[in-house]
Amino acid sequence: MSEYDLFYRDCRSRIFNYLMRLTGDYSLAGDIMQETFARHLEHYGKGNREIPLLYGIARNLFADEGRRRRHFAAGEMEGEEPSLDQEHRLMVRSEYRRVLSAMDSLDAEEREILVLVAGNDLSYREIAELVGISEANVKVKVHRARLKLRKTLKEGDG
Repeated sequence: MSEYDLFYRDCRSRIFNYLMRLTGDYSLAGDIMQETFARHLEHYGKGNREIPLLYGIARNLFADEGRRRRHFAAGEMEGEEPSLDQEHRLMVRSEYRRVLSAMDSLDAEEREILVLVAGNDLSYREIAELVGISEANVKVKVHRARLKLRKTLKEGDG
């Protein structure tokens, strides 16, 4: 197994989870993840194994997809989840939608930064470089986004 194969195996779930949190769509997240690695390999070769670069490519592809969807006004498609017992699956899906809905109350930058931090793959410095703001500003935005998210989720419980 090549070093790039190991790199792919190590990073694919992290990139997928990041994209899943951004998109809320299993199929779309998988498609963008595959395209991320394809573009990474095509443009940077097997020698480059920088994880922040992967996140940057995934982020740009997500933005491209958002522009494409707005342009074509494409409808939503839901992918099937792996078979779990039905009650558990409904509970998980309901909670997941609740959190995604609460995340919609955040502005786009807050949501993206929170998703990057939640993945635990990048340092605050790497996130700052990726989104083009200072490390201190990332910390402030994460704190504020968490407070907003917590408030929105509590309001939904009441």
